[in-house]
Amino acid sequence: MREILHIQGGQCGNQIGSKFWEVICDEHGVDPTGRYKGDGSESDTQLERINVYFNEASGGRYVPRAVLMDLEPGTMDSIRSGPYGQIFRPDNFVFGQSGAGNNWAKGHYTEGAELIDSVLDVVCHSLGGGTGSGMGTLLISKIREEYPDRMMLTFSVFPSPKVSDTVVEPYNATLSVHQLVENADECMVLDNEALYDICFRTLKLSTPSFGDLNHLISATMSGVTCCLRFPGQLNSDLRKLAVNLIPFPRLHFFMVGFAPLTSRGSQHYISLTVPELTQQMWDSKNMMCAADPRHGRYLTASAMFRGKMSTKEVDEQMLNVQNKNSSYFVEWIPNNVKSSVCDIPPTGLKMSSTFVGNSTSIQEMFRRVSEQFTAMFRRKAFLHWYTGEGMDEMEFTEAESNMNDLVAEYQQYQDATADEEEDYEEDGAEEDYEG
Repeated sequence: MREILHIQGGQCGNQIGSKFWEVICDEHGVDPTGRYKGDGSESDTQLERINVYFNEASGGRYVPRAVLMDLEPGTMDSIRSGPYGQIFRPDNFVFGQSGAGNNWAKGHYTEGAELIDSVLDVVCHSLGGGTGSGMGTLLISKIREEYPDRMMLTFSVFPSPKVSDTVVEPYNATLSVHQLVENADECMVLDNEALYDICFRTLKLSTPSFGDLNHLISATMSGVTCCLRFPGQLNSDLRKLAVNLIPFPRLHFFMVGFAPLTSRGSQHYISLTVPELTQQMWDSKNMMCAADPRHGRYLTASAMFRGKMSTKEVDEQMLNVQNKNSSYFVEWIPNNVKSSVCDIPPTGLKMSSTFVGNSTSIQEMFRRVSEQFTAMFRRKAFLHWYTGEGMDEMEFTEAESNMNDLVAEYQQYQDATADEEEDYEEDGAEEDYEG
């Protein structure tokens, strides 16, 4: 039985995580005290693999297999006093008192290093602050050392182009990407601005809160792991996902999408068909990170459908997408879209779909962060906050060049064609292609 250990770090990671647990508890019929309250008809499917995310404690209570970490107690306190605060095991709250002050070095080297002895398999963190970015990536490298054979999937919230919380976000994000490229297996890339846009445009919310954004993220997180938790006709798991999505080990940053996108109140009025789901989940407006897949090409993609539907129809729709938009898929990986079907839909919906794509256009995101990084680093602005925690300028330079290498790799494979692929091996010369 595959079990997932879920870890959430920093304010962003904990707020997304608590939303995620509300969704998971709801899907498995677990109430806020950890007792099973499902309806008789679905009890088999809800309980059959409940131990993917829960441990069963004495008295039949289900406890999330989660570790919650932060360098200050504030976010934890609000989770504890929230609706699902009593469901978590008290020992699994790991927090310091001082905070990281949005400083990656404090999270990775000083404050975070003192707190790090806790373990996990799925990491939610943001890359803009100090705890999620610094301590989150420290945690990932520690797990990589101790458990080299575990699949490590992260949900990482990148800084947005227009909405910025802290001035030093580009530093924190670049240092984090440097770690994620080397130590994580799969990264689902999210950013607040794209999520805001979805809330405005698609969900018609006039003033979206972080709660609304996290509602979207939790739907996607639930979709990615539903095949582990419920029976399905075509199963997938984190390892299969990785095998199908990652053609080259460093290129493991994915964009995610979800359909149907519904505003919180209107879920009950929507009935969808497989073609509609397919159209919505491939729509560039519904991608949860600020990169436009039409500006690049898909190396690979995966679609996870939930609900009662025919696999034949799913396959036809997927094929249809590839045939109609063949220029957006690299031709040197044939059949590069994988689909899976899980029979149990999310609560309140007849069917839904989750999209995970490995697109070369994700380089837009890294490019943007890199430009902001360079602008500040050239003047050594704010650097003393990091060197004061014992960091060396060299680490910044390495992180910068690693991220620029990543952008160049994405560009190389975006430009590569099937017949020119051999040329790379022979002379390694870079040629100018029409992108």
